[in-house]
Amino acid sequence: MGNVSAAVSEDLAPTGVLRASINLGNPVLAQGTPAAPTGVTVDIAREVGARLDVPVEFVCFDAARKSYEAMVSGRADICFLAVEPAREAEVAFTAPYVVIEGVFAVPRESAFVTPADVDRPGVRIGVKSGSAYDLYLTRTLQHATVVRGDEGVDVFRAQGLEVAAGIRQPMAEFVATHPEVRLIGERFMQIRQAVGTTRNRRPATVRFLRDLVEELKASGFVADALSRSGQADATVAPPA
Repeated sequence: MGNVSAAVSEDLAPTGVLRASINLGNPVLAQGTPAAPTGVTVDIAREVGARLDVPVEFVCFDAARKSYEAMVSGRADICFLAVEPAREAEVAFTAPYVVIEGVFAVPRESAFVTPADVDRPGVRIGVKSGSAYDLYLTRTLQHATVVRGDEGVDVFRAQGLEVAAGIRQPMAEFVATHPEVRLIGERFMQIRQAVGTTRNRRPATVRFLRDLVEELKASGFVADALSRSGQADATVAPPA
């Protein structure tokens, strides 16, 4: 992409430091600790900072909704969130850099076999509050209800709910250690993870982020970052 203009750098990192909001609550995208985060989102943020020629500061959270709030309230310059209509009013997104799947877990004796089986009266689905799948299910369910908590599987167990919703990789780990629970194998949604910034940025700034994400997908950067962080089964998003 070559050198980035000073105007883009000043627009995206007005303090002279790129503040990146990182969601440690999604283990596909980020791992480590708030003091030393790792993962594909951290790698992308560092690359954005390198292109802007500014240092990067990581502002870490345990949930997507907190990461979103930090950026909207001006405590961060970029974020890494799933593209959802409820967020697009405030966030200018790139195309996705990775796609992950939302899946359901149910008690082993449950009659539910497909995601469509779940949406019926009286069914309660545990979700992580403010997550992409919370927003999606809230928007799309016709009959079942969403029960929010710090973690979907925790509220599912604590309240004896019929269904838990979550990201495939951690849900598979949960099921592996809880033999009384099984996964519904078919996904109920594709979660499109993208880079975002606030909508008041200049068009050239948003274009810089969008072009950079396409470059990082095409060059193998995203695939390498996923592999290094132990997330090789996550899928790099196709070209925009």
